[in-house]
Amino acid sequence: MRRSEVNPDVSNFFGTYTPRLDDKGRLFLPAKFRPRLETGIVLTRGQENCIYGWTTESFNAFTDRIRNTPFTNQAARNFNRMFFSGASSEVPDKQGRISIPPVLRTWAQLDKECTVVGAMDRIEIWDSRRWDEFSASQEGPFADMSEEVMPGIF
Repeated sequence: MRRSEVNPDVSNFFGTYTPRLDDKGRLFLPAKFRPRLETGIVLTRGQENCIYGWTTESFNAFTDRIRNTPFTNQAARNFNRMFFSGASSEVPDKQGRISIPPVLRTWAQLDKECTVVGAMDRIEIWDSRRWDEFSASQEGPFADMSEEVMPGIF
């Protein structure tokens, strides 16, 4: 399949990029990600205090799965509150920049230096110092793989 024939809604985000946050809280999306995100991106709180960025389609698919969690489960309610209360829908400007809302900048402790990581169906936006610390802490366990983290994958 030629690249031009790839369905953009099912291709994965991958790679690591280091854009800077400007004084107005805007971030340049990596050029390779812009075509998939030009119609919009949904930003949410992510685990390890990063920011998740989803295409609208991926966000809706994830939301559909969450919708099936039992309302009576307190942990599920708490997750939903944290996840959705910080969510923001953004559309990149003509230069490929998105605004990161203050609540999410605070959550991710973003300063100037940022790292954007492709994570399959979403991107993750990290403070670069925190990403470097996280990445360094995971290199050994990733290389070791003595414990099967995802059974059947390897």
